[in-house]
Amino acid sequence: MAVRTGNAVWNGDLRGGTGTVSLGSGAFSGAYSFPSRFEEGPGTNPEELIAAAHAGCFSMALANGLASSGATPTEVRTEARVHLGRDADGAAIVKIELICRATVPGLSAEAFAAEAAKAKVGCPVSKALASVPIELDAALA
Repeated sequence: MAVRTGNAVWNGDLRGGTGTVSLGSGAFSGAYSFPSRFEEGPGTNPEELIAAAHAGCFSMALANGLASSGATPTEVRTEARVHLGRDADGAAIVKIELICRATVPGLSAEAFAAEAAKAKVGCPVSKALASVPIELDAALA
C-alpha cells in the first residue's frame, strides 16, 4: 500500500512562533500559527487538514459503498467539522461532525443512511480517529 507524507516546520515559541505545513505531493503548502489554530487568525491548522482528509475519505468510501450496492452516486458532498477543545491532558480534538449530502438516483433514504453509516466507521481516516466521537448527518440531496 501507499505511504503518504506531510511536513511541518515550526519556528519560535508556541504563542509567538510561526510555521508551515505542506503535503508531500506538493499539492498544498500553508502557514500556521497560534492564532490560526487556537483563535481565528489567518492561515491553516492541523485540525483543518484533518477535516479535509476526513471529508475526502468519507466521500470516497461512501461513493464506493453505494456503487458496490448498485447505486452509483452522481455527487457526494461532505463537510467535516473538527472541534478543538480541552480534555484532562490539555488541547484535544473532542468531536468531529460529518455533514453529507448526496445525489443518488433511485436510492431510498433508508438504503442511503445504511451505506453512510458503514462509510462513517469504515473509511481509513475514521478508523484512525476512532478515539474521537464522530457524529453523522447524512441525507439525500
